Amino acid sequence: MTYRLLIGQRSYSSWSLRGWLPFAAFGIPVEVVTTRLYSDAFASDVAAFGGKGTVPVARTPEGGILDDSLAIAWHLAEAFPDHGLLPADGRARAEAQSIVAEMHSGFTALRRACPMNLRTGWAGFAPSQDVLADLGRIADLWGRALDRSGGPWLFGGFTLADVFHGPVATRIATYGLPGPDHARRYVDAMLAHPDIRRWRAMGAAEGGADLSQYRMPLERVPFPAPPTIAARAVDDGTPLNDACPYSGEPVTHLAEIGGDVFGFCNRFCRDKTVADPEAWPRFTALREGRLNRS
Repeated sequence: MTYRLLIGQRSYSSWSLRGWLPFAAFGIPVEVVTTRLYSDAFASDVAAFGGKGTVPVARTPEGGILDDSLAIAWHLAEAFPDHGLLPADGRARAEAQSIVAEMHSGFTALRRACPMNLRTGWAGFAPSQDVLADLGRIADLWGRALDRSGGPWLFGGFTLADVFHGPVATRIATYGLPGPDHARRYVDAMLAHPDIRRWRAMGAAEGGADLSQYRMPLERVPFPAPPTIAARAVDDGTPLNDACPYSGEPVTHLAEIGGDVFGFCNRFCRDKTVADPEAWPRFTALREGRLNRS
């Protein structure tokens, strides 16, 4: 028995990211099930999973239902006390819990004005005074926590505080929002976090048209992702591998990555790798092993 987690589209669902990231970052096994925000099937998918109309929803191994990202976080911290989801020091732990709760319930001006979108950057966004006030509070929270911990994360090591502040860090990057140097460094660290990179790559691989609810009357610019190897899907070529690096199944879909052709067992495996080849340890090991033999 393991956990099961229902999420929306990764490119857009910030709450889904908060629900998934504790499992990924702290090595807690989970089976992920996806539904599509704003689709005709969304409400029935959530209800069938046991939720009350929103994502994420988690099912515990015992069959319990956690239908809120904060409930998921507190449950996992309690169920896995040795995994480091919260700081060990009592004072730091209390502060981390407060930071999590404030992000869960606050910063509504920033959230409404700047919905999470990991598929693009936007140029020319002009933040309102309410958005600037939210940004100032966030920068203050980050600055005080980082000054005490020494970084790179809010409490030294990666904790639930970083999980809950991860989506807002992507918003700051997407919209080019202003902030002090320590906030910019924290945003850069978050964008480079391996699990954030993998989440964004999987969102790109999900495909489908952009959701109209997340379009902005602004100029699109590239999302400010960390640089990676050039990659593209191809139809022809002789791959360096016979088996998919993720499933071990025979290859059926091809990609040219760093000038070489590699194979994957399905479109999703290929496209998530094309989106960010260096985010995937199994592919990296395969590529380095094949290139070292040549």
